[in-house]
Amino acid sequence: MDFDLSEEQKMLAEQARGLLAERTPYDHLRRLIDGQAEWDEPLWRELGEMGFLGANIPERFGGLGLGELDLGVIAQELGRAGAAVPFSSSIVLAADAIARAGSEAQQAAWLPRLASGEVVACFASAEGPGPLLGQGLTFADGKLTGSKHPVADAGVASVAVVQVGGSLALVALDQPGVTRTRLDSFDQLRPHYRIDFAGAEAELLPGRGLIPTLLDRAAVQGAFEAVGAAEACLAMALGYVKDRQMFGRSLSSYQAIKHKLADMAVGIELAKSNAYYAGWAAGHAPDDLPAAAAAARLSALKALEFAARENLQVHGGIGYTFEANCHFYYRRERLLAVNLGPRGYWADRLLDAQPGTQAKVA
Repeated sequence: MDFDLSEEQKMLAEQARGLLAERTPYDHLRRLIDGQAEWDEPLWRELGEMGFLGANIPERFGGLGLGELDLGVIAQELGRAGAAVPFSSSIVLAADAIARAGSEAQQAAWLPRLASGEVVACFASAEGPGPLLGQGLTFADGKLTGSKHPVADAGVASVAVVQVGGSLALVALDQPGVTRTRLDSFDQLRPHYRIDFAGAEAELLPGRGLIPTLLDRAAVQGAFEAVGAAEACLAMALGYVKDRQMFGRSLSSYQAIKHKLADMAVGIELAKSNAYYAGWAAGHAPDDLPAAAAAARLSALKALEFAARENLQVHGGIGYTFEANCHFYYRRERLLAVNLGPRGYWADRLLDAQPGTQAKVA
């Protein structure tokens, strides 16, 4: 494989980066938080119009039919911008689940609308702290009962893909029998909800046994998002230390600061390499995907955690204020660390993929 992006992928990244830099300056993100906005709806519509939302949705369903690495390029730029859009929920998780586990009729009904941004979907797997089991719901006679929480972006979603044991179900969220309650979220730009189902009408996706693979594929895109956010932290820290003067010298001239920045860069490059390989494996080497996805997720989360924390440290006391920009990425790092299950789950999955190990994935 080529350990670099193609020229087309680089152009895709530049196009996405240019749009996001123009539409999502940090002051705009603050206004969204101050206004308690659920999402950046105008940006979402524009992403749909430009085809970004349908990057890896098949062409026959209104998408571009590109690969996982192409989608990763977009996820990386969204992570760099800290954008307040339900990309992970609606495209990375829900649309992928429908594309892989849905019937032809279900795909035709939902994928074109998801690709255009007309409809937003969410993915409901978690049932509070603990493993991703999906055992807390009952499904009988086309009715779903139980609850899911936390569910990202459920407030703006029209439909949910819900994990019910080893199966997935489609549930319209604007029907009687569905109650959505907003939860406190550490990342104020990505609201989470509790969804209660009381005999809500649901439709099973016929594909079974795909949940681990769907989570692996989502972990790859989450790794790209984390890499983009880590790169933004590094750029922010570097820009600050170049401008900041201390004792008559540029802060960037101090050896301790150089070491911090160098360590950030090394971690990011390792995470980026793992993400590139995992993105390639998702489309070309499915047998390698479990290990590649776990390695990409773990290394990207580690790189982002280090970069977000060191960015705060480099900025000193001002870095902890709302007026500074560091908190956008620290908050996003805390969310990404748990949104597809804890590190222990992915460490076990990585070990389980190695020959001769006995790790068991919950």
